Amino acid sequence: MKALITGATKGIGRAIAVKLCKEGYDVVLAARNLNELEKLRDELSVFESAVFIYAADCSVKQEVYDLLQYIEGEIGFIDVLVNNVGAFLPGILLDELDETFENQQQINVNAGYYISKLIGKKMRTNHSGHIFNICSVASNAPVKNGGSYSVTKAAMLSLNHVLRQELAPHNVKVTAFLPGSTKTSSWDGTTIPDEKFVQPEDIAEVLYTILNLSKGVNVDEVLITPLDF
Repeated sequence: MKALITGATKGIGRAIAVKLCKEGYDVVLAARNLNELEKLRDELSVFESAVFIYAADCSVKQEVYDLLQYIEGEIGFIDVLVNNVGAFLPGILLDELDETFENQQQINVNAGYYISKLIGKKMRTNHSGHIFNICSVASNAPVKNGGSYSVTKAAMLSLNHVLRQELAPHNVKVTAFLPGSTKTSSWDGTTIPDEKFVQPEDIAEVLYTILNLSKGVNVDEVLITPLDF
């Protein structure tokens, strides 16, 4: 079994990569920073799984296409796709630069759209596969000082719904994760204790549990939030 994880070197993506490798999945890890990818690959060498890395800036359409071409030519069929790459640029929508929205749209929506189309078509043909879209609680309700981010995460959840509708008749599963405050690098420097956050490993554990449910069931959405933030 092979899994593609975008935004794989930090936070949620990293935790999912570790979990799937530990459980015997071969993984393709995509992120911007080649040095961080190489370091993670070395750390994952303790497992028997094959680890492939590819450096791509998912805000650039051509680099996403190059990633997909690499997968098609070198990797083959992807059983599990984790659209995890994302960006949060805080700000008031009415006051921000247009580029703030456009950059987040490229990363939070467009990259997942391009990747899901190609891999989703192959899953449809193969009548198997599972796509996970890491959305946000902001997909359902805007977060304060996160105007454009909330818009793009709402769009990502809509993309998830369309994919699920179109792929379900072909035995392909699609699941959205809607995490609340999760202890990732975006919270570096905070004085809030760890127990107030969702941990990336929590999301990885739930994702792996979902992968092992019976063939006829689909988990549509996972809302996972801190107990008392």
